[in-house]
Amino acid sequence: MSTIDPRDWIASDPDPLTRAELSALAPDRLDERFADTLRFGTAGLRGPVRAGPAGMNVAVVTRATHALGCALLDDGAAGATVVVGRDARHGSRAFATATAEVLAAQGFDVVALSGPTPTPLVAFACRDFDAAAAVAVTASHNPPTDNGYKVYLAGGAQLVPPADRRIEQLIATAPPANTIGRQRVSTDSRDGANTARYLDRLEARFGRVHGSPVRVALTAMHGVGGALALAALRRAGFPDVHVVAEQFAPDPDFPTVRFPNPEEPGSSDRVLALAERIDADLAIALDPDADRCAIGTRVHGTWRMLTGDETGALLGAHLLATTDLAAPVVASTIVSGSMLQAVASAAGARHVRTLTGFKWLVRAGEPLLYAYEEAIGHCVDPDAVRDKDGIATAVVAALLTHQRVAMRSDLSAAVDELSLAHGVHVTTQRSIRVTDIGLIADLMSSLRRSPPRAPAGIPVDVEDYAIRDDGLRTDAVQLTGRTADGISLRVIARPSGTEPKLKYYLEVVAPPGRADIAQTSDHLHELAARVAAELPGGEP
Repeated sequence: MSTIDPRDWIASDPDPLTRAELSALAPDRLDERFADTLRFGTAGLRGPVRAGPAGMNVAVVTRATHALGCALLDDGAAGATVVVGRDARHGSRAFATATAEVLAAQGFDVVALSGPTPTPLVAFACRDFDAAAAVAVTASHNPPTDNGYKVYLAGGAQLVPPADRRIEQLIATAPPANTIGRQRVSTDSRDGANTARYLDRLEARFGRVHGSPVRVALTAMHGVGGALALAALRRAGFPDVHVVAEQFAPDPDFPTVRFPNPEEPGSSDRVLALAERIDADLAIALDPDADRCAIGTRVHGTWRMLTGDETGALLGAHLLATTDLAAPVVASTIVSGSMLQAVASAAGARHVRTLTGFKWLVRAGEPLLYAYEEAIGHCVDPDAVRDKDGIATAVVAALLTHQRVAMRSDLSAAVDELSLAHGVHVTTQRSIRVTDIGLIADLMSSLRRSPPRAPAGIPVDVEDYAIRDDGLRTDAVQLTGRTADGISLRVIARPSGTEPKLKYYLEVVAPPGRADIAQTSDHLHELAARVAAELPGGEP
């Protein structure tokens, strides 16, 4: 519950538009705006663009940046370099300007990346400039009404506890927003050099092919990654790239998609249709800030996007097969599928499970070769970008496709080969979106009190991750079981960290060696759907 006096907040709001917005609200609506404040969640702030302490606005960003700067100064980083970048969402330009100017006034050397910038480029710049921190103003794949403030610390990894709680405490004691100093920041010539070095790094790490016949269909999902993705793919040797024209330019309203997230049903329909029309070898869908990448291919005759877990297994196997690291580490999260673990074991690599989020994945261990989460996030070059990177992922996916085409094969066959060797793995999820956030806590409580004991007739054991005593302790409940014919089931339920959702993550796995992969996959999908329907709130 917020203790901020609305009158004090309005008087100190430096933005005349949000001041007027609050001043025009009826008393009950004003109380609603001040019922709570935004809190540091997934590496920073994220919420609706609106006035007041519970929204993303200049006042909130100004106070958050002041707190970040104070934390950096307390850590002895006076005068250090700090990078600021932004996407093209509503409010992003103003929020990035406020961030850069507050940090400059605190004495930091601010590299303000010019124009809308993919988030991976901000993470790269943090390492490239040996910065003490970086801020990306973005809400990634959230609805158009949202924006966010993502913080990277020295080394380019996302903020983690206790640093986030410390900054939140400093926000609570920050002075009124209109009293916080700001200093104008000019366009920085280092911006272009940073982009060039990013592209240089992609070529140095992954190489290039010459005149590849691979044809690519690409959508930027109305986001900021289209131009950089084209440049990266062409430099890697892929000139035959066709884009979804109506989704290529940044548009904060995301007019052609209900949710600007390639994971959402229907969001990738246009790039799949384009891939079908041009007879492509690969479809690529970036999310709006280009940190996530979904890939599609023709699977058993029909174009579809691969799941994040299918892509994770493919990319992991490819990177493991081509690395010269002696004992590489690959990582995935507790809600991701288990195929990568099997692939790593066969390759003699170490696999690590972490909590959800790349702030944990990139800290899984060294030498880290690859990390992914099922939500189409892939870290394919940890030495350059300590976060998920949709642009680099697109390049690796294209190079893998080139390899398969040279073998007169394709990505679908590569998935089948992994399934034959390690078992058919089917992963899916059921999301329950709510307007009352309390419903999520009720559903989690229900799972803990009276979990289903035999969904779809499969007896299950229940594990409450909230009472674990290791690094995987979190608000999640896991169900595991096995059928008489050896099919294993795993379900994990957890609240989303970025959206008002309860998510069920389901995996069913058949033993290795089954040649009837398509038929087995259909059976496992049917089984997963039956299980999902018996979970609390899980009815379709």
